[in-house]
This record gives sequence, structure tokens and C-alpha cells, in this order.
Amino acid sequence: MTPTGHPPLIEVHGLAKRFAVERGLIERLAGRPRRQAAALDGVSLRLEAGETLAIVGESGCGKSTLARCLVRLHSADEGSIAYLGHDVGLMRGEELRDYRRHVQMIFQDPYSSLNPRMTVGQTLSEAIVVNGLRPRAEAPARVAELLDLVNLPPDAATRYPREFSGGQRQRIGIARALALEPSCIIADEILSALDVSVQAQIINLLISLQKRLGLSMIFVSHDLRVVRFLSHRVAVMYLGRVVEEGETEAVFSAPAHPYTRALLAAAPEVGLSRGRHDSAMTGELPSPMNLPPGCVFHPRCPLATGLCRTEVPWLLGTETGRSVACHLAPGRAPR
Repeated sequence: MTPTGHPPLIEVHGLAKRFAVERGLIERLAGRPRRQAAALDGVSLRLEAGETLAIVGESGCGKSTLARCLVRLHSADEGSIAYLGHDVGLMRGEELRDYRRHVQMIFQDPYSSLNPRMTVGQTLSEAIVVNGLRPRAEAPARVAELLDLVNLPPDAATRYPREFSGGQRQRIGIARALALEPSCIIADEILSALDVSVQAQIINLLISLQKRLGLSMIFVSHDLRVVRFLSHRVAVMYLGRVVEEGETEAVFSAPAHPYTRALLAAAPEVGLSRGRHDSAMTGELPSPMNLPPGCVFHPRCPLATGLCRTEVPWLLGTETGRSVACHLAPGRAPR
């Protein structure tokens, strides 16, 4: 529960997701079972109403898998997702459709998620009418409102996705998500294919929409500069686990986990000095098919101890008000 006594908008607890890996010829001939890659391994986090939670980490850490589990594009193997206190995994039929309307996803590649044979107006109208948000006769007016919300001209409704630039297509993707009048938007690396000037426009648009519509947002990104500017809280992921979570400025100003420090040291524009002795990662990223025992970061951590190599450090609260999965973090206490 939040301090107000209300449940968080979204709460994730112990989420795990594994994917079967295709066997090679020798493995098939030998009759070996299919191996599994752990994309998520006990992820827990929460999103409060009206806030932006950023999910950051290296490629392959599980960020996009988490986003897809949140909208039920993937089914989790273990753990739970709750929306306003209701278990999403138990939702069926109308209840599940209502959840998917309220929690909308914007994808990294807007062109692949838009029907090239439908005009923008048809795409938006379909979302509005099929979900019963407006009568068909009122759909064109609502389409015009949505285009205005994302700063696209009215004649965009009569054009096809191929006629727009990458930044404009991303605005169309945002408009389609807003067409369902969601309470939460999950943005999965939506800036990665755009140049810097267009990124800035989309960031400012998201901030404006959040204030205007009271949206909550989960922002998946590897760009720490954008995350620091846009988010209220940040969760840092490594090999399918959240290793640090807290208010964005606190995490960026004084990171508590060695992996967080290494990420920030690799992006000096966010303000962490490269001079710290405990900021450099060593070695290669372990395989998600063979996770290390104990702390998954210990093979690359310059501070690892014997305890780190044998015992899993669970994500626990600290005296500073954040959560850290590190045996060496000061002030750790059960939440």
C-alpha cells in the first residue's frame, strides 16, 4: 500500500520469465533437453499513479521482456503483476480487455506496429470504435483531437504511415495509445531510432501529455541522460534482476550498487566521475542460460567477496529510502 492507503497503480512481485533456446544438431542427436534462458529472474517493482518509472540497463538485461509481460504479450512463468490491487494474471475476458485498454504500450519501431494499408485516421478510429469509447459518428472529431494532442496537422488523418518521418510515426504511435484513454503508458525504447533533435521533441511531448492527462508512465531506455531528465524514479536491471531502485536524482547522485556506478561512469555526461576505483566492470556479460551463483554481477564486480559468489543478495530497502540488491550496500534492512 502507498502512504495514502491506496494500492500502487502497478505492482510487480517476483516476476520470472524463461525462454527455451533452440537446440543444435549435436544436442538433438544426443537427445539433450532444450536449455532455457532466464530473461527475468524475480523482478519486483511498483508504479504509483502520475509518476514516471524508468527501467534501465544494458541490452539483454530483460527490460523489453518486462514491458511485454506487463501488457500480457508474454505470460510470466512465476510471480505476479497487480493493477490497482487486482491480479493481472487472473484476468480474463472483459476484465483483461479493460486492463489492456488502461495500460497501453508504445513500441520502439512505430512503422512495424502500424498497418501500412490503413490511413492514420482509420487506425485511430478503429481503436476508438472497437473499444466502444465513441460512437462511429463521433470518431472523426476524436481523431482530430488526438492529432492535435501529439502536434500533427489535421490532414495527417488522410495519409498513410509511409508518408511520415520516424518522429512523426512515433507521434502516431503515441496518439494510438492515447486513443484508448489509458491511465498508464509503457514506452519501450521509443527514442532509440530517432536523431537527437527529434528525441527532444518527443520527450517534451511526453512530459506535456503526462501533466495534461495525468498519465503514469514506464519508460524503458538505455539513454541515461533522457532517464535523468524524464523520470521520477528509476529501476536498474542486470541479467533479469532489479539491482537498484529509487528516486532518480538520488540514484544518479549517489549510486549504491556497483553495477549502477559502472553504468553511470560509462556515461560521464550524467555527472559521475570516471575516477572511482569501484566503477569499472571487468570480464564478459554472463550467459542468461547459465547464470552465476550468488550475485549475478559478481564475475564483473571489482568489490566482490566470497559472500557475493555464493549467496543471492535480495532487493532490500536501505536507510536512504531506496532498494539495493548488494551485500555491500550500507544500511540495508528488510522492507
